[in-house]
Formats: sequence, C-alpha cells, structure tokens
Amino acid sequence: MAKAQLGKIPAAVTDAFAARYPHATHVEWHDKLHNYVAHFKLNSCIIMASFSSKGEWQGSERELEFSQLPGEVKDGFSKSKYAGREKKAAFEVQELGKPLRYRINVQKSGIQKKNLYFDVNGRLLKESITL
Repeated sequence: MAKAQLGKIPAAVTDAFAARYPHATHVEWHDKLHNYVAHFKLNSCIIMASFSSKGEWQGSERELEFSQLPGEVKDGFSKSKYAGREKKAAFEVQELGKPLRYRINVQKSGIQKKNLYFDVNGRLLKESITL
C-alpha cells in the first residue's frame, strides 16, 4: 500500500481509538490514504488497528508467538504442505464483519515468503505471496 504524508489524524479517528484501546501505549500512526493505522502496545502485545477516516474500526492484528496460536491452528499448519517452512511471525486477525482468523508468515530458502490464513478450526483458508 502506498503511504501518504502523515498529516493530522482526524479527531474522530483518535477518539475512536482511545475508546476502543484506552490502555494502549507506544502509539504510532500511519496514514494509508484511505484509512489510518495505529501500531501500539497493549498488555505487552504488539497490535496494529485500522480505522476509516470517520473513526470506524475496520480491523486489527495482534502479533503472537507460534506457541500462542490455538491448538487447532497449529495442528492445521502442521498438516499443511507448508509445515516444513520457517515460521517468521503469527497474528490473530480480526476484521469488521468477518470471523476471527490467524495469519502465519512463512518462508522457504530465505526468499519465498507467504502469508497463510487459517480459521479457528485450523482450516487453511487462503495463501498469498508477500513482498
């Protein structure tokens, strides 16, 4: 996604953020042209949350250790064709109007990088190449 110049974050966005994440610390904002993304810490977790310019929460991703993933997701990964790849990162993904998902970043030979999306039952939903 293209980054725009970081201007003033609309009050509707910062107010919605403060209401949803009142105990967030180390907050950094990024203007993504069509939405605003906050990177922050909450209870020692690193989280990224996206808001529309009107302050509507659009989604969030919470960084996890692979060991913190639900057993079903770890099991689904271990049974997938990607089980032998190096796990780089894992995230709990919440999006407005969609069921909870988990994303695992994997790579092979240090170059082939993919995002793998699993549902809460450990079923691989989709894969995408990362740059």
